[in-house]
Amino acid sequence: MFKIWRCREAAAERRDRHARFPVGEVVIFPAAPVAVEEMLEGKRRGLTGWHGGGGGGAAEQRPAQHGQQHPGARPPAARHRLPPPSAAPKPPPPPSLGSGGAGGNAPPRCDWAALAGGEPRAGHAHPPPIHPGVGGGRGGVDGDGCACAASAAMAGGGGKSFLAEAGYGEQELDANSALMELDKGLRSGKLGEQCEAVVRFPRLFQKYPFPILINSAFLKLADVFRVGNNFLRLCVLKVTQQSEKHLEKILNVDEFVKRVFSVIHSNDPVARAITLRMLGSMASIIPERKNAHHSIRQSLDSHDNVEVEAAIFAAANFSAQSKDFAAGICNKISEMIQGLATPVDLKLKLIPILQHMHHDASLASSSRQLLQQLVTSYPSTKMVIVTLHTFTLLAASSLVDIPKQVQLLLQYLKNDPRKAVKRLAIQDLKLLANKTPHTWTRENIQALCESALHTPYDSLKLGMLSVLSTLSGTIAIKQYFSSAPGTAATTARSFDLVKLAQECCYHNNRGIAAHGVRILTNISASCQEKDLLPLEQDAVFGLESLLVLCSQDGSPGAQATLKITLTCMVKLVKSRPHLSQSVVESLLTQLHSAQDAARILMCHCLAAIAMQLPVLADGMLGDLMDLYKVIGRSATDKKQELLVSLATVIFVSSQKALSSEIKTVIKQQLENVSNGWTAYRIARQASRMGNHDMARELYQSLLTQVASEHFYFWLNSLKEFSHAEQCLTGLQEDNYSSALSCIAEALKSYHKGIASLTAASTPLNPLSFQCGFVKLRIDLLQAFSQLICTCNSLKTSPPPAIATTIAMTSGNDLQRCGRISNQMKLSMEEFRNLAARYGDLYQSSFDADSATLRNVELQQQSCLLISHAIEALILDPESANFQEYTSNGTAHVESEYERRMMSVFNRVLEEVESLNRKYAPVSYLHTACLCSAVIALLKVPLSFQRYFFQKLQSTSIKLALSPSPRNPAEPIAVQNNQQLALKVEGVVQHGSKPGLFRKIQSVCLNVSSVLQSKSGQDYKIPIDNMSNEMEQRVEPHNDYFSTQFLLNFVILGTHNITVESSVIDSNGIVWKTGPKTTIFVKSLEDPYSQQVRLQQQQGQPSSQQQQQRIAYSRF
Repeated sequence: MFKIWRCREAAAERRDRHARFPVGEVVIFPAAPVAVEEMLEGKRRGLTGWHGGGGGGAAEQRPAQHGQQHPGARPPAARHRLPPPSAAPKPPPPPSLGSGGAGGNAPPRCDWAALAGGEPRAGHAHPPPIHPGVGGGRGGVDGDGCACAASAAMAGGGGKSFLAEAGYGEQELDANSALMELDKGLRSGKLGEQCEAVVRFPRLFQKYPFPILINSAFLKLADVFRVGNNFLRLCVLKVTQQSEKHLEKILNVDEFVKRVFSVIHSNDPVARAITLRMLGSMASIIPERKNAHHSIRQSLDSHDNVEVEAAIFAAANFSAQSKDFAAGICNKISEMIQGLATPVDLKLKLIPILQHMHHDASLASSSRQLLQQLVTSYPSTKMVIVTLHTFTLLAASSLVDIPKQVQLLLQYLKNDPRKAVKRLAIQDLKLLANKTPHTWTRENIQALCESALHTPYDSLKLGMLSVLSTLSGTIAIKQYFSSAPGTAATTARSFDLVKLAQECCYHNNRGIAAHGVRILTNISASCQEKDLLPLEQDAVFGLESLLVLCSQDGSPGAQATLKITLTCMVKLVKSRPHLSQSVVESLLTQLHSAQDAARILMCHCLAAIAMQLPVLADGMLGDLMDLYKVIGRSATDKKQELLVSLATVIFVSSQKALSSEIKTVIKQQLENVSNGWTAYRIARQASRMGNHDMARELYQSLLTQVASEHFYFWLNSLKEFSHAEQCLTGLQEDNYSSALSCIAEALKSYHKGIASLTAASTPLNPLSFQCGFVKLRIDLLQAFSQLICTCNSLKTSPPPAIATTIAMTSGNDLQRCGRISNQMKLSMEEFRNLAARYGDLYQSSFDADSATLRNVELQQQSCLLISHAIEALILDPESANFQEYTSNGTAHVESEYERRMMSVFNRVLEEVESLNRKYAPVSYLHTACLCSAVIALLKVPLSFQRYFFQKLQSTSIKLALSPSPRNPAEPIAVQNNQQLALKVEGVVQHGSKPGLFRKIQSVCLNVSSVLQSKSGQDYKIPIDNMSNEMEQRVEPHNDYFSTQFLLNFVILGTHNITVESSVIDSNGIVWKTGPKTTIFVKSLEDPYSQQVRLQQQQGQPSSQQQQQRIAYSRF
């Protein structure tokens, strides 16, 4: 009878698939990521079909890895084991509905976008497949064995998937078409196609992140959640958690919540648990929904463990968002934790909810008292660990209790004998040291030092030293040493920290030794006002010993320690320049015997030190070249990387042009063992360091080794730029005619290069910064050439005989010099214009690194320097002010190029100041000073910085305007007596490393309108009504922003509206990043005014004055 009943029940379920809550529904609860992947893989390979609730789940096939089968699941009719992909990595253990309650954190998210054929997860080295396997292809498995969700032939039927029919993934679809295809999959009768459609939604959100599409998509997902089975609900839950930052773009929140919330009344506890987790994931947009609050409180009393744990997850998320919910649930959580009927494992999951009780002081205080009682009442290890960690997170959020928490953790670290508790205390102390180092007192650091000195366990000592090394790099170390003079206790405390660091510098554990030398380095760098000569020597000796130890070991741990050591070396040399010679000598000595991986890191360290200080003498080049010859005998990947790193050090160390012997050795090694990419990287480094002759030869050798014409034009442009800069190295101080010929030759090469650079650009990579930088360089060289010609005109075109009379008549003594006065004015204006253009290039380079921006700034300062020199020497010597141009020294110089440019600036300023107000109005000394300044600036080899070749940070803004016409050329019709409400929405898009150099704080939107063409009679309208000019600043939230503008168009005709965006970083600097969007508006006459005008024209023709009066009254 039972079998007959089950068969009837299964048939009824198939007939009524879309019933809201099927009676007697039994759900298989498999692991979601594995289930979707194997389901799609089974469909591709033509194996068993998947139906609602049957078909053999992944949880049944792999119980040891992915958890046991749900107790209520019926056994499958036939089991088919799916062969795994050949090289596919094993998926992580999936989160069950009962996991994730502890800590109030969401369960780990599976990468649905990777399953759906999107970008690979972090750690996967494969690119996405170019052509998804459709219709008998590779089955959606790419070369690395990672399964992608491209659809192949369906199981049993031979037909294609709904996405394969539409060509989804093969061609670009607009937002509406893509959403319609996914909706087609959601309406499919096959569970596999429904799941396939659901997991593609995050990719859709990423591609079209605007509210109108996201609102519609989430409403469709809510319908699937309402009428689907539990597996579909789980898929929707994962999509919602993965798309958390898009939730606030849902416009119909009430309708979305209503559809999801209806499942909370199901008689299936698993469905209710999924709904609770769904509500918890949506807490950011519904923090104050009382029905959700009530359901969570009610589910906490459930007898089903899965539902209770889901309620705990939801309670944690709502507590973090809602002050009212946190205040209301606090007593409930307290009763459950203190209740005798609550199991211990459930108490461990309830305690972390208290970390969110920080909305006001009274709530935080009551939660802290409860946690204090729990620590005392439940001394078991697990309970103490969870309670202390919750204690720390609560204190870090409420801020006022951090000093008490530090003391409490130090007390447990000192007195509790359990290592697990000590490790937890160290971990929390590290968290507080990173967050609020200014709250640490001398007593706290002293207690930590004493514990580290007396502990016999290396693992605990390593953790304590990690906390101390973090504190030593902050303001806490200055508070530690800034004691009242004359107190002996303070000296002892200071001695404890130093004694601990000195003991650990030579410890047999590499990690402990690394933290010891880091503490000594930070003390030496931070406390420069004290006499710390012994500490400096201890730091240098400790760094050298670690260098010798780690450079011989190729293990990952040794390499990590070596990175810490080399970072400390660079920091120590930067703060204590007199130690640079010994540090560099030890690095060069160790280079010959080190491992290849260590050699690469050591070369980076040498280059970083040499960029700051000229410490690599010419005598050291011999050792570097010998090592270069030895390295070039093999062609492994490490050797290729080492060739680039060592060549960089050689370029940095050669203060002048490379000798022919060095160039010959480098080229021979590159011809023997290197590939084209290595040669290009070395050429790029040569361009950055100003060795343009070497770079030109390498670029020339690479021209025939590329397979794309864009790459050919790119390399050809680099070759021409290097040749142009090489021409400028032949300038001589007093030979102005040869300087003009050198500049002309350089301009010839630059014009060839800019033509190739323009040909190398593509729509996806327009090379806008490169083109702008080179065009400015061309204009700057032309301005220098014109200035030299102007100075020579004093000799070639002397003033006429009547120049003195003209000067006396006009009262301008400068007119005695003839035409040179006007030419100098034009030249000064040209240099100021160039400086403004360099400033615009600087403002448009939001993603550039600091070295590139500094390079642009130096070019701008050189233009300002020449314009100031022209003004101070010739045009207006009386009002010249040299105070604002005084250099602040070379303390913050970061590169050799900057050092040489600053030296030229200072020398030119001194010469100009010495000639100021002498030999008026113009003499040959003045013109000679200007020409010498030009030649001195040009003799410094130009540095093409990283951003010219490589973009590490990528930030762009995408704007959407509404209303917007269907055809961009068509105008939007607006009546002239109405206002246009223009809504501007935008999305900030990032690359792989968002916020690497600077982050967006707010977006500045500027809206302006210009009348393009009038229609109707030409009335005299006030200028205020002719255009609109508005500006607003909005802060993006989850990379989305929106605002509105009200625009007036009282003049009949076509108006051009321009919306331009710029960004403001965290330092308040405005960056003109764009984009600029344009729409057209046609202002039409309102019907009433039109009718009145027609009646007046038909009845009594009026004069032009009356019409103007009517127009004024109307407007």
